[in-house]
Amino acid sequence: MNFSSRRSNLVARNGMVSTTQPLAAMAGTRMMLQGGNAVDAAVAAAATLNVVEPHSTGVGGDAFALVWLAGEKRVLALNASGRAPEAASRDELLAKGMVGIAPTSAYSVTTPGGVGGWEAILERCGTMTLSEVLAPAIEYAERGYPVSEVTSGHWGANVPKLRQHPSGAELLLEGRAPGPGEVVRLPELAGTLRAIAEGGAEAYYKGPLADRIADHVQKMGGWLTSSDMAAQRPEWVEPVSVDYRGVKCWECPPNSQGVNALMALNVVEGFDLEAMGYQSADAYHHMIESMRLAFADGLHYVGDPSVVDVPVDRMLSKEYAEERRGLISAERSMGLAPAGADAVHSDTVYVAAADGEGNACSFINSVFQGFGSGIVVPGTGIALHNRGASFSLDADHVNSLEPGKRPFHTLIPGMATREDELWLCFGVMGAMQQAQGHLQTLVNMVDFRLDPQAALDAPRFSVQLGQGVAVESIAPADAIRGLASRGHRVFVQQPHGLLFGSGQVIERDPETGVLRGGSEPRADGFAVGW
Repeated sequence: MNFSSRRSNLVARNGMVSTTQPLAAMAGTRMMLQGGNAVDAAVAAAATLNVVEPHSTGVGGDAFALVWLAGEKRVLALNASGRAPEAASRDELLAKGMVGIAPTSAYSVTTPGGVGGWEAILERCGTMTLSEVLAPAIEYAERGYPVSEVTSGHWGANVPKLRQHPSGAELLLEGRAPGPGEVVRLPELAGTLRAIAEGGAEAYYKGPLADRIADHVQKMGGWLTSSDMAAQRPEWVEPVSVDYRGVKCWECPPNSQGVNALMALNVVEGFDLEAMGYQSADAYHHMIESMRLAFADGLHYVGDPSVVDVPVDRMLSKEYAEERRGLISAERSMGLAPAGADAVHSDTVYVAAADGEGNACSFINSVFQGFGSGIVVPGTGIALHNRGASFSLDADHVNSLEPGKRPFHTLIPGMATREDELWLCFGVMGAMQQAQGHLQTLVNMVDFRLDPQAALDAPRFSVQLGQGVAVESIAPADAIRGLASRGHRVFVQQPHGLLFGSGQVIERDPETGVLRGGSEPRADGFAVGW
């Protein structure tokens, strides 16, 4: 039983882009038609999403990416997440009686890292200039574009947030959200994008634009300074991976939650999901319990590895997975999932792009929650993200607020290889649903041999931390009853891209070079290829 999206897989050979907005997918495809590669296409699509899906992403947010270099047969990982300002003070917030950082507070604004990530990935892996790949985004911001249906709905839900400050009007249409099909122009954002296109990332992180961003955050009571902006750097890091039934599954390392997906895969590997049956209560139960165990560890141990020790090798070992697997009963939910012993001591957009030469880019860009903090820098169209709301004010917490520290990140692009050849470039958006989406998509394709579109159409579950598990209403009724009988607190919900995630998948046949792409049926986008 699958979501009746009635979508076929897109099949192409010269290149493909899959994302939540057709206009953005086409922008990426334009780059490849002009001679660019998968990385050029991914950045162009991501930048265009800043304009055509502004509640999800923007130049005020962060980015992560995985790149498959066909010539070298290797995966690269880029961490373009920002750090807490140097003036950040946990004691200051505690003295004010705060127990956490409010998501609409200026304290939630960490240094935006995405723009630096665009430039870094193009310089190392692309073939085109930042100016060239930003051209479609600038065109849509200046000339206007018709708003899609799902985006219109999300935009409308965030109007109160944007109305909190006068500059929020820069991202509204006469003080309201645009309706489906209404044409929107974002001239202030166009100016910002043009400045970046002409001056590179330096035009964003140094000089008048950086000063304007920092000054506004301070005016709103936050800590961000021009020095924090100037100090921001993206970082090339070693990707992490596990083998799942002969498929090597790749993620970005901490401070991202990629290890959550890999830990869950390691635990699930010890169960015969195929024998349990597709969309069966047994399969659901074992995946849910595995995911809950992975979250228990991830939320306990994952932080900024430059500040805290994250026991990644231990967390991703098969031996540790066997220990954790032993906690799962086939008949009953374990209740509270415990974190294992340490043996060694949001709204988001996703782009999958692959080119005819065999390269691929899995790129994720986000302002965290809808329009981030809701703080829009006057005259720029920049909605600043609120990733700092993920910090804890508990001094003993691995993700405690500290100056210069990167927060725990939900953003995770994914890839999968087989026998040193690219197989999948994929991602699933949606805060803590991302790791769950990776698990379910890979299980659908590896264990049940679904094609990309069918894997995305399939009903999903969503572990709700401390609450229970949400299951889509399109899931088989006997599976839902079976979960309840095992003691799971089940919430049946209608399919929705925010709750159950929004994914994209491109699959590559290494022998023929044929690309097959699927796109999320719970969103507006689709795959474009040529």
